[in-house]
Amino acid sequence: MDSRPKLTKTISVKDVKECYWLKAELVAFCKSENLPTTGGKIAITNRIIEYLETGRLVGQPSRTSKPTSKFDWKNGPLALDTEITDNYSNTQLVRAFFEKEIGSQFKFSVKLMNWMKANQGKTLADAIAAYHQLKQEYKATKVKDIAPQFEYNTYVRDCLASKQGLTRAEAIKLWKIKRSRRGPHVFDITDLDWLKD
Repeated sequence: MDSRPKLTKTISVKDVKECYWLKAELVAFCKSENLPTTGGKIAITNRIIEYLETGRLVGQPSRTSKPTSKFDWKNGPLALDTEITDNYSNTQLVRAFFEKEIGSQFKFSVKLMNWMKANQGKTLADAIAAYHQLKQEYKATKVKDIAPQFEYNTYVRDCLASKQGLTRAEAIKLWKIKRSRRGPHVFDITDLDWLKD
């Protein structure tokens, strides 16, 4: 049984923050209130919170300015000294370039894609160095990055990594209980008590 309050204009900000919501539920609320539905789950949740706190949409995402660079990331040419421009895009050509320079084991990661977007003006040689650094950091921690909006994936991963001998089915069962409760939807070792019930 769903003990959450209804996601309507009368819901409290506290309830929005403490309860787990599917993106589809958040989008449906935005549509009912004529709010933009674009963006990821976190952006939509923050938009709803702003709306509930102020009664209007504050800080509506402005249209992004058009990139000034005309460089064609789909057709190149690409070289080590190619600068990352404001219109950078992770294209098949870029992937092929990195595979040629790094090797067939190259894969885009969320961290590398974020690095590329944040380092306009640096070169593809700098990006290759960043790739190797990020790979070393990953090997040191052995924890795969999961974007924050994917709470289910993070919870199940952390649950299985707790070395409690849990099966995936048990981790999923715990997640279903966790998401129905208020508070942070992250794995805690005390969640295992729910399996005893």
